Amino acid sequence: MSDLRPIGVFDSGIGGLTVVKALRDLLPNENISYLGDTARVPYGPKSPETVQRYAIELAEILMKENAKALVVACNTVSSVAIPLLTEKFPVPVIGVIEPGARAALEASRNRHIGVIGTRASIGPSNALWTASQYPRSARHCPTSTPGAWRNSSVRPPTRAN
Repeated sequence: MSDLRPIGVFDSGIGGLTVVKALRDLLPNENISYLGDTARVPYGPKSPETVQRYAIELAEILMKENAKALVVACNTVSSVAIPLLTEKFPVPVIGVIEPGARAALEASRNRHIGVIGTRASIGPSNALWTASQYPRSARHCPTSTPGAWRNSSVRPPTRAN
């Protein structure tokens, strides 16, 4: 007998709909519940504690829908809250950073990948981006997004006229 419970997917906004599309393509017979937190987007500049609190709130909503798994379609949440969600909820919790990085490495000819994300997603405190996570032959080059400039000591490049 097939499990009719939905896969719960959440994101800080609407970008996670691309994850929903990929899931629908891969698993066309699955029910999927999507929750996009457009009221509090963006998550990148928020503290890890705030992002963790939001993640628990969103996961609890999906669990009330009887989700059989949680897919965290937000890189910021994936980088700071996966262990907490895994500990708190009795269903599989899947983030997007590791699968995305793995796919990028597999697609790369020279095992070098560029990583664009918020400071929270790619910052030095994010263990998912440590060199130990990747084969010695792999190299990554993290770069913050323009939205992160306001909260960073790094400034965007200026145009020389």
